[in-house]
Amino acid sequence: MRNWKNISGGLALALVMVIGFVFAVDKESQPVRNKIVINADLGKDTIDKNIYGHFSEHLGRCIYGGFWVGEESPIKNTRGIRDDVVEALKKTKIAVLRWPGGCFADEYHWKDGIGPSEERPNMVNTHWGRVTENNHFGTHEFLDLCEQLGCEPYICGNVGSGTVQEMQEWIEYMTFDGQSPMADLRRKNGREEPWELKFFGIGNENWGCGGNMTPEHYANLYRRYQTYVRNFSKNRIYKIACGSYGENYNWTDVLMREAERMMSGLSFHYYIVPGGWGNKNSATKFEEKDWFETLQKALFLDELITRHSAIIDRYDPDKRVGMIVDEWGTWYEVEPGTNPSFLYQQNSLRDAVVAGVVLNIFNSHCERVKMANLAQTINVLQSMILTEGEKMIVTPTYHVFDMYQVHQDATLLPVDLECVQYEHEGNRIPSLSVSASLDRDGKIHVSLCNLDPNHSADVILEFRGVNLKNVKGRILTAEQMTAHNSFANPENIKPSAFNSVQLKKGMIVTTLPSKSVVVLEVT
Repeated sequence: MRNWKNISGGLALALVMVIGFVFAVDKESQPVRNKIVINADLGKDTIDKNIYGHFSEHLGRCIYGGFWVGEESPIKNTRGIRDDVVEALKKTKIAVLRWPGGCFADEYHWKDGIGPSEERPNMVNTHWGRVTENNHFGTHEFLDLCEQLGCEPYICGNVGSGTVQEMQEWIEYMTFDGQSPMADLRRKNGREEPWELKFFGIGNENWGCGGNMTPEHYANLYRRYQTYVRNFSKNRIYKIACGSYGENYNWTDVLMREAERMMSGLSFHYYIVPGGWGNKNSATKFEEKDWFETLQKALFLDELITRHSAIIDRYDPDKRVGMIVDEWGTWYEVEPGTNPSFLYQQNSLRDAVVAGVVLNIFNSHCERVKMANLAQTINVLQSMILTEGEKMIVTPTYHVFDMYQVHQDATLLPVDLECVQYEHEGNRIPSLSVSASLDRDGKIHVSLCNLDPNHSADVILEFRGVNLKNVKGRILTAEQMTAHNSFANPENIKPSAFNSVQLKKGMIVTTLPSKSVVVLEVT
């Protein structure tokens, strides 16, 4: 018979230990261990810098009033392009910029946007408010913008309402260095040397605003149009086919089956719309249920990429074709009093956490995802920058891109995550999101998001295959989940030094505040 005294003593001791542990944790922190193992010696895939790309469409005030003010504007500019915007985006090492759409691309005729500005014809932007545009921002201006930014241009061609000849001549106009009608026209318009153009999309959302096509019909059109997207001179074009959206897996299957050998990349679009398209909520006036739903939908992107990638793998096991997520972001109701067709929305801490989570997902799929483009850069949807006349502010999303730039062209490090769940009204999602990489200087960077708006998270990070000496970090958070920057208070939310981190016996021990984005640098 076992000694009851010893058993009861053991139970008592265990009870004391449990009670002591619970009370040792502050009331906001969760008394459950979160562990992250970073395999620092197993990295092999590169996180393409173009995952940190952006998208700018002729929509609302993204181009006109955002990037472009014109040379006669009192706002400081270089050849009509706002200097403050260029400076801000260069700071984040903007990698690639997509233009002119979006839905606008399939009604855009490029020859209307070249030559002397006063001779360019007006056009009606039928998709976005039916406003009249003067075409002062066209091919030369866009490529000038990319040169000022130091980023790659990504141009989307018109399949929906354009001709094969129109697309071929546009490529010739931009990239041919010999004597030809289009190259001579470029020189007449002031550009002697051709531009280098790497990325070109053949159509946009051709399953919807780009023509309401079936995948079989578009696949045949793609095969035809891409034939005339030629490599002139030394220029080599990475051809991007119009891909799927959401859970439309059939489109991906048909395009890969019919045209895989003729494409370099296949696009994919995903918007995070809490409440659904018919019941979108406010960008700044929302409750925890809206916060939870938004992040739940952001996390669903991981499943979508996994399933679309599995289809692509069947046709392309060597992973030659890149997945190009060239439109992604949050989509809410427009700000009160603004044109509903201009899609102007504020940008809060919620968007910052979404950006951190989504970028972590893209990093983790970098063997297939080769580019992503946030929609959209200025004044539209989940923007990086907001402008109001001569005023300009950056958003919480901007700060996440600035913090995450350390992952660009770094080697992805495999990560094992064990964490508690964030629960709301009976639904559960992981409370943490993480990504890690090793840069060319031997520094390890770890990006961490605490999705829980109510509880901090005690985290242990174990690094395998490396000796740790130093760690430092930056954090983006705020007291309120609705916190955002405004023209009256432009620095209400911004990054700061993160000091709640310690090295202990080769591991990092830290506490992540609720609703936060943290990036650690480990050497």
